[in-house]
Amino acid sequence: MTIETKQFTERELDRIIEMAWEDRTPFEAILFQFGLQEKEVIKVMRGNLKESSFKRWRKRVNSGVSQKHLKKRSSDITRFKSSRQRAISGNKISKR
Repeated sequence: MTIETKQFTERELDRIIEMAWEDRTPFEAILFQFGLQEKEVIKVMRGNLKESSFKRWRKRVNSGVSQKHLKKRSSDITRFKSSRQRAISGNKISKR
């Protein structure tokens, strides 16, 4: 376990890794939710993935396919959530 992961629960760490894998989730969203800069996300990913998985992820993030960097993203995309994503309904939290 790396130093960065000690401050997160297993569930939070799983969510950080999941968000990092998602092409449409920018690093700024991870910073907003968990306070991790891009370089810290890279350290978390390096410490928690197999070497081959980490290399594949880095290659994808740095390619034109991923939209992890807001500066490389189309100006038409103005939010973190996809327009096709369904709203949460029937969720206890959303009822508060």
